[in-house]
Amino acid sequence: MAESDPEPMASGAGQRLGAPETLGISTLDPGHRPPAMPPGRHVTIRVRMLDDTEELFDISQKASGKVLFDLVCSHMNLIEGDYFGLEFQNHQKMMVWLDHIKPIIKQLRRPKHTILRFAVKFFPPDHAQLLEELTRYLFALQIKHDISCGRLTCNDSSGALMVSHIIQSEIGDFEESQCRSHLLNNNYIPDQMPLIDKIMEFHSKNIGHTPAESDYQLLEVARRLEMYGIRLHPAKDREGTRLSLAVAHTGVLVFQGHTKINAFNWSKVRKLSFKRKRFLIKLRPDLNSSYQDTLEFLMASRDCCKVFWKICVEYHAFFRLFEEPKPKPKPVLFTRGSSFRFSGRTQKQVIDYVKESEFKKIPFERKHSRVQHNSRLSPLPSPRHHEVPTEVSVSVFQCSSIFTFDCPPSSLPYYYSITTIHWHVTNTKGPSTPKTITKIIRMAALERRMVANGLSAPGRSRVSLGKKLVSNSPHLSASSGHSHGMVNGQKSLELCSHSPGGRQPSPLTSPLLNDACSVRTDDEDEVRRKRFPTDRAYFIAKELLTTERTYLKDLEVVTSFQSAVGQDEATPDSLKNTVFSTFEPLHKFHTGFLREVEQRLALWEGRSNAHIKGDYQRIGDVMLKNFQGLKPLTANLHKQSEVLLELEKACRSSRRLEVLCRDFELQKVCYIPLNVFILRPLHRLIHYKQILERLCKHYPATHVDFRDCRAALADVSEVVDQLQGSLIKMENFQKLLELKKDLIGVDNLVVPGREFIRLGCLSKLSGKGLQQRMFFLFNDVILYTSRGMTATNQFKVHGQLPLHGMTIRESEDEWGVPHAFTLVGQQQSVVVAASSLTEMEKWMEDIKGAIEIAKTSNGPSSDLLTSNLTDNKCPEDTSVEAESEDDITASHTSLERPAPHRGNTMVHVCWHRNTSVSMVDFSIAVENQLSGNLLRKFKNSNGWQKLWVVFTNFSLFFYKSHQDDYPLASLPLLGYSVTIPSESENIHKDYVFKLHFKSHVYYFRSESEYTFERWMEVIRSATVPSSGARVLNNKESHPH
Repeated sequence: MAESDPEPMASGAGQRLGAPETLGISTLDPGHRPPAMPPGRHVTIRVRMLDDTEELFDISQKASGKVLFDLVCSHMNLIEGDYFGLEFQNHQKMMVWLDHIKPIIKQLRRPKHTILRFAVKFFPPDHAQLLEELTRYLFALQIKHDISCGRLTCNDSSGALMVSHIIQSEIGDFEESQCRSHLLNNNYIPDQMPLIDKIMEFHSKNIGHTPAESDYQLLEVARRLEMYGIRLHPAKDREGTRLSLAVAHTGVLVFQGHTKINAFNWSKVRKLSFKRKRFLIKLRPDLNSSYQDTLEFLMASRDCCKVFWKICVEYHAFFRLFEEPKPKPKPVLFTRGSSFRFSGRTQKQVIDYVKESEFKKIPFERKHSRVQHNSRLSPLPSPRHHEVPTEVSVSVFQCSSIFTFDCPPSSLPYYYSITTIHWHVTNTKGPSTPKTITKIIRMAALERRMVANGLSAPGRSRVSLGKKLVSNSPHLSASSGHSHGMVNGQKSLELCSHSPGGRQPSPLTSPLLNDACSVRTDDEDEVRRKRFPTDRAYFIAKELLTTERTYLKDLEVVTSFQSAVGQDEATPDSLKNTVFSTFEPLHKFHTGFLREVEQRLALWEGRSNAHIKGDYQRIGDVMLKNFQGLKPLTANLHKQSEVLLELEKACRSSRRLEVLCRDFELQKVCYIPLNVFILRPLHRLIHYKQILERLCKHYPATHVDFRDCRAALADVSEVVDQLQGSLIKMENFQKLLELKKDLIGVDNLVVPGREFIRLGCLSKLSGKGLQQRMFFLFNDVILYTSRGMTATNQFKVHGQLPLHGMTIRESEDEWGVPHAFTLVGQQQSVVVAASSLTEMEKWMEDIKGAIEIAKTSNGPSSDLLTSNLTDNKCPEDTSVEAESEDDITASHTSLERPAPHRGNTMVHVCWHRNTSVSMVDFSIAVENQLSGNLLRKFKNSNGWQKLWVVFTNFSLFFYKSHQDDYPLASLPLLGYSVTIPSESENIHKDYVFKLHFKSHVYYFRSESEYTFERWMEVIRSATVPSSGARVLNNKESHPH
């Protein structure tokens, strides 16, 4: 049976108007045609395009997927087709991509009943890498589809802005009644009705943008969204938490809902694999990372794993490789693993190919656009434009020389009709040449760029149209010199001065983009419109407001904990009554206090006329009045230790309550240990004292607010002095409880008289050399541990060294190990090495002080180890630092591991950063809490992102706004250095500080000099740990 020729098939599939007879370039090498159709029975394949039209392609069943894909690209004359793919729903109801290598018959079970969808497969980070206008148009259609179906989520402003660019491309320049009617009849975004006014407002600012420019603008906004190009694949982590995995040009991403919570860059990923339903990410060794070597995610099925693994392989090859990977040689005996590989050109090959080749510009039709415009214009006029005048005379004035060219209208770029051009109806005729046409296009582009940048245009252009007009357009006077005209039924306006100073904004600059080309939030717009006070006292008062918001959220965590465990029968009544009587009155009081502070700051900022009299430019009276009401509640603050004791006692007696507490701590709202939240009321009093001290220091004695601030400071200082002794005891007790959760193999850690002094990393010298160990120093004993390869991420105790009778000496010369010192106990000696000279000095100072105290005090018993760990040497000598892949797989057998544990505590941070912290560092950290809005910028990013930032517990926690219940991400600061950016870093902004750790660089920008100083102060308290000697001094001054 003779096979049919593929060329008539393409024509029968519905050839577009103006398309050539050839099969185009597609994704083939230069000068090549699509591969010959293999013999076999033909089937008709239905492909749905991005504009929702359907095309039919007749193809052999034995043909590979690439043959079909090349025919689709040829049909559209698509050059950069490698960014796209064909997806379909397989027999398991999963959306998968058509494999280019496999035959179609092996992929489509029922080809006649399967609809393939042409869609974007690879989303580049910058749409400027898309060199063809048709490619950008198809990307814009994909974005339009993703917005409409809710896959591309965004805030209202970004959504309205993107829709405004879409309708600018479809209906042209803004006309109110037409725009509103169009939006009522077409739905572009979920819940569009409340956004219609905002969409119209943005649309009115897009006057003059061509469809091509609107596509560019749309992609400019979309590419900055977190969900741009993201296709979520449901999964769970080892604790059973529902997550989603995705892949992007940077690497593998982890989402919770629509919020990105983690990212694994390609440079850090060593291997991607899957085993049954488990998807495995093997990372390259990194001591500074808080993750294990192999991460495991559970997906719904093996096929789900394989689908995601395939797209990861393709994304990595397309964006990271220089050329297509070569196929693996076929094994002789048996195969192992998948033979799947990426097939096609990489992004670099596509870009080089398009740049080096010259293609004939073929027009394409925008299905949904009413704007008569063909991109890739051909010198031949299109038959559908037969009513347009056949000749156009264009006069360009430049430098006192006049160039007059006549050219057919089809050769003029569309954007020429929307720049600063005067339209005149004349009857001029003249010859046109390719050189003059090229010249006029270049002149128009030059004028556009100069006007867009606020410069004077080189001249004013005049375009003369023949008298013969489009039948549906109104008449223009022959002597008309107006700036309004009609071309192809569309208005053309003279855009001379739409911004102050007569400067026309660039058509490629979004109204919501700031100087750094990042999306500007509504809050920033509001800030730009306001004129905030510049007095230092105002920013001190604003610190009170921002920290009070965070404090109230922390109180709500405790009250929600009370609601969570209070209804359980396992919770004793004594614990319920203690928590309720302590935190309910505090939450009610601080809710009212926050409301008053917010009202006062609103008046201070000038949102009413009260600021004219100066009656409200103070905060001391509000604090004094409320602190007098707070005094009766301070009696309950002595009960904080009772809450800790009751909770600890209840958890020991009830396994069910212990599980409830642990599960609550694993929730996102509990971003720090629960015991720290319980001590928050005591720490907040210290914050009030610090704020009032700064106000009293700032005000002169004659200031109207000085007397109230001083009186409020006296009240707060009295309460703080009364609670200081119990606060130190409770902080030590809380720290022991927290460490108890981090350690395995230790009994009776929390006993009366035991005090925590320092924890951190030291390298222990053994028969195998130096091995990283975590050391814990108490006032009676030293414990050394290693991190266990378990689901709980806890540290396994290997040995203990009682301080009684211990001596310490430097031993760098003795062992030839830098920063080494020896601990000589009564039963054994241990040689350890610190990471730096400073670390060694801190450890030796604290250990010497603890040894001196142990000589004169009757401390607690040092018998801490459990009975099954009597040998202190064997366990740590036989521990394996790196496991094989099979061992890791065996240790990660199930997601239902018992007792999940937080892996981001300070012990783990010290382990990965190879540093140490002392008890005084913890005390300073809780006293130096801070919160407020900051602008964040990464090292290689262009714009600033506004975030609500909370500093506590040695970490920065990032929120979208202060109203969020839980942080999006956190940044532990141990090991980081905080500095001011240098001139070479080109950060030309005020009040910017830089956080730097190895290759990790972050820039943060504050709103004033005072807030800049405060952030530098509190971050330095975490990044530059203090000497541990202050711990012992503090303990001596406040005996237990």
